[in-house]
Amino acid sequence: MDEKLEEIEKQYNEVPIPKELDFVVENALEQGKKKRKNRAPLWLLGSAAAAMLFTASLNVSPAMAQTLSEIPVVGSIVKVLTWTEYEVKEDTYDADIKVPSIENLENKDLANTLNEKYRSEGKALYDDFISEVDYVKEIGGGHAGIDSGYEIKTVTDQILSIGRYTANTVGSSSTTMHYDTIDKQNEILITLPMLFKDDSYIKTISENIIEQMREQAASDPDKTFWVKGGGHPDEEVIDEFTTIKANQQFYISDKGKLVISFDKYEVAQGYMGIVEFEIPTGVLKNDLVSSKYIH
Repeated sequence: MDEKLEEIEKQYNEVPIPKELDFVVENALEQGKKKRKNRAPLWLLGSAAAAMLFTASLNVSPAMAQTLSEIPVVGSIVKVLTWTEYEVKEDTYDADIKVPSIENLENKDLANTLNEKYRSEGKALYDDFISEVDYVKEIGGGHAGIDSGYEIKTVTDQILSIGRYTANTVGSSSTTMHYDTIDKQNEILITLPMLFKDDSYIKTISENIIEQMREQAASDPDKTFWVKGGGHPDEEVIDEFTTIKANQQFYISDKGKLVISFDKYEVAQGYMGIVEFEIPTGVLKNDLVSSKYIH
């Protein structure tokens, strides 16, 4: 199932992002803050797969209606809703896939780009799970499970950060996270490289994370990271962490701090789960373009 999750991860990363996105960002910056218009939420009524329960429409499900009422409103206008939910419950096969939708952004190109990405991702996860169930049944039966949804990590007047998780709930229970951080005032998608003057941030952040790993391992014997001096019993660490990716998963906290995120098994043993590191702003100050987002 780990190989299956890796394939799902590969499919997610291959979801095409329109070339127009760069234009969308530049255009939004030029236009600045605009008067926002309300948009009606979109609902989807899905069809059922054979012997599977597929719940997709918010307005026909009392349970989903209750869930919707509990979803926080982002600021006074921009909202995050559950656009679709795929649910499968059959014997030893379980899937719960919630797909978010960002509503009421004036920058409709950006909203449509993100929402289409979320919908493509959710549909791919569902289709892949159904294929996995069919395969397991063909070889005599077994277990298959997936849980995917989203968390609103940060809501401020300026920032909206959404984290979307996917977890294999059978076997080793691998988990991945993907984040999107939006400047609500200028209505642009914030990427990690755009926060910094040049790519020297990669070295700065990586060195700080390695230092944090060693400090945490030294003070807590239950924490183990894949770095030398990171609490790992084997100093000849295999797949030792040395550097973040240029587009490493991140979000901006409600206190304006940069938080770097690693998937389960990415930099530590599985029991550590998703691992996050808040990077001190003082460490970043010489690399930041400005203190607009990180301060």
